[in-house]
Amino acid sequence: MQDPLKNIVSLCKRRGFIYPGSEIYGGFANTYSYGPYGAELKKNIKDLWWKFFVQFKNDVVGIDGPILLHPLAWKASGHVDSFNDALTDCRQCKSRFRVDQLIEAQLNKDIEGISLSEMTEILKDDKVKCPKCGQKDFTEARHFNLMFQTEMSKTDKGHNIAYLRPETAQAIFLEYKNIIDTMRVKIPFGIAQIGKAFRNEITPGNFVFRVIEFEQMEIEYFIEEKDWKASFESWLNEMKKWCDLIGLNKNKLHDKEHDKEKLSHYSKRTVDITYDFPFGTNELYGIAYRTDFDLKQHQEFSKTNLEYFDNVLNKRFIPHVIEPTFGVERTILALLCDAYTEELLENNETRTVLKFSKHIAPVKIAVFPLMKKEDLKKMSLDIFDQLKKLYKVEYDEAGAIGRRYRRQDELGTPYCITVDFDSLNDNSVTIRERDSMQQKRIKIDELESFFQKEFKI
Repeated sequence: MQDPLKNIVSLCKRRGFIYPGSEIYGGFANTYSYGPYGAELKKNIKDLWWKFFVQFKNDVVGIDGPILLHPLAWKASGHVDSFNDALTDCRQCKSRFRVDQLIEAQLNKDIEGISLSEMTEILKDDKVKCPKCGQKDFTEARHFNLMFQTEMSKTDKGHNIAYLRPETAQAIFLEYKNIIDTMRVKIPFGIAQIGKAFRNEITPGNFVFRVIEFEQMEIEYFIEEKDWKASFESWLNEMKKWCDLIGLNKNKLHDKEHDKEKLSHYSKRTVDITYDFPFGTNELYGIAYRTDFDLKQHQEFSKTNLEYFDNVLNKRFIPHVIEPTFGVERTILALLCDAYTEELLENNETRTVLKFSKHIAPVKIAVFPLMKKEDLKKMSLDIFDQLKKLYKVEYDEAGAIGRRYRRQDELGTPYCITVDFDSLNDNSVTIRERDSMQQKRIKIDELESFFQKEFKI
């Protein structure tokens, strides 16, 4: 069966978006490097997210917490005891699988919530085959903790094991008291963070959809319990505004309510925003009502008072939390899937174009001299130097003008500027728009105001 992401993966490597990790050593499974254009795309997404959810809001502040937290934090959060997947190994080819994914794919059966012994019985009933070798000989289902461990150089045997964080949320909860004490925030308020997280996934895959090292953009929004329903709906609506802002196709986005019996141990309500990826509909973003679980747990384990004092109502309480969470890599993959387009032009040429939203495109403007003539090059470089102070701009003089357009189309560059011989006389240039390929003339001294309007959020 052909990989539905084949063309996207190929373009990403060919054009410097995403490279396989450690490729010169034969690769390192499910790790990736972001090349020059991928790094720009990623940065644009994170910067825009920060602007939309932190800078534009009066009730959200940001932090940058550590990857390594005190080991007791993960005991308190439940990750040490409960952050597990059930796995099984094929005895014949030694391949390892997540039991739920194996059974769901072959038997179309949802096994969430059943015991390990029940999973083992399903594996032994001779209906489930190894996807790699076709045999029906699996080990018993067993739990596998998804947190990466590392050893600290300490003599205290009780705390010499540390964990790479599997989520960014706990760093926020650990700094909640410091934010209360130093920032004069009042309930309701949010703390936002963008950062790396790590999960020792049993079966990662589908390009960058599920990887062992990834970035999360998360908000913990602290509220009174009575306000949770209104706050939940308000934040879900904000998440949908974000999807519009970055240009995701509304027809491919859906809300998926988690059944009560399948909620995480900390959640009273969870809704996923799913996206129709080429390999199937899967979770893109999520929002959870975490109640007061996390702060109560950290208060108990740390012996630190984490109550909030409302000096207007003269009462103390542990805040409840609404958590909107966004994966950076899944955002990138969804945007690539949405943007990737192959168009048959009138001359029977096929144009490959990434139709990114102009707000997140890795290159905003490309500047070309029509020909390699010194006067055209000088004027083009002057424009390039002028605009690069404001935007990510490329200068390109190599090859025919049509070929240069195609290169920028594959990068998703919204606008190309061409300096021609008429430009030397009328101080005007041709601006070509990516999606429509329509062109118009504009004065050079009007370029800055033109693009300020085009890129305004």
